Amino acid sequence: MENLLRRDLDHVLAHTEALWQDARGQRFFITGGTGFVGAWLVESLLWANRRLNLGVSAVLLTRNPAAFRSRCPHLADDRAVTLHGDDAAGFEFPDGSFPLVVHAATERYRAPSAEMPASTLDRDLAATRRVLELARSRGASHFLFTSSGAVYGRQPAALSHIPEDYAGAPSATDPGSAYAQGKRISEFLCSTHSQVYGFRAAIARLFAFVGPYLPLDQHYAVGNFIRDAMAAGPVRIAGDGTPYRSYLYAADLAIWLWTILFRGQPARAYNVGSADEVTIADLARRVVSVIAPAVEIRTARQPEPGAPALRYVPATERAEKELGLRSWIPLEEGVRRTWEWHKMRTAAGETG
Repeated sequence: MENLLRRDLDHVLAHTEALWQDARGQRFFITGGTGFVGAWLVESLLWANRRLNLGVSAVLLTRNPAAFRSRCPHLADDRAVTLHGDDAAGFEFPDGSFPLVVHAATERYRAPSAEMPASTLDRDLAATRRVLELARSRGASHFLFTSSGAVYGRQPAALSHIPEDYAGAPSATDPGSAYAQGKRISEFLCSTHSQVYGFRAAIARLFAFVGPYLPLDQHYAVGNFIRDAMAAGPVRIAGDGTPYRSYLYAADLAIWLWTILFRGQPARAYNVGSADEVTIADLARRVVSVIAPAVEIRTARQPEPGAPALRYVPATERAEKELGLRSWIPLEEGVRRTWEWHKMRTAAGETG
């Protein structure tokens, strides 16, 4: 199963080869390396390491090393990888220096409780502070923080693509905004640490993606649609199908993140996603057309006449102009590759 991603990893390497000279012989510290984003970073890092004989090594912070080893043995057992079992909010620092640090972990949302009324926010910020302290004390030169487009709050219907300098924000009185608030404050912490301690802390604001390793059983519309289509339908749209989203393919995501780490300006945020907008209803139709054209699509409710459509679509001119980035793999091809990967994993009796 190790060769399932060869085509994608060659694509990543073709667009990042010049970057890796800055990493030759260096050590990485990566949080969130066992999730969707992190798995792509680790896959592409190890691929470059083998192809270019870089001599790099990586410590991956994970709450459950055994689960990660079971799910991705080819990554966990690579000689360049060391799994560090601990929690991001209070982990013990591994020995040695780490010139390159990637903080891609994020705290799962937990509803406020009497014991921990701000648990999601508190833990997310504790993790960011801890990783920044590791970067400061272990000689980091480059730091990447994966933030989120959620920092902008609700995108105005009249704004088709949201730019990095948009001054909106999530509601300060909404307890459900803990994830977005945590990302906003974490960006501030990264920027201040970059200024005070001198390492290059760049910020990647992530939007929506499709690709291998994307879970099909969580709250990701494209993943749910692929799951439903693979099961012969029906493909179910939970709402009215009118919201706009956009989807960057995972291999392109890896290119963007490595480029931002090595070439992004310190204390500067870059939107990471596709500018090619699509409604949720059209997304369902495209998934069906790729996987199972005869499958039925069911929409939970009809659109409300005159209601403005919800949007979550980034403007990407900053990354395109400053860093030469773009979306290379179109949506339908990304869906096809995601489907093929899950189909082959299922046939082999693997999960994840």
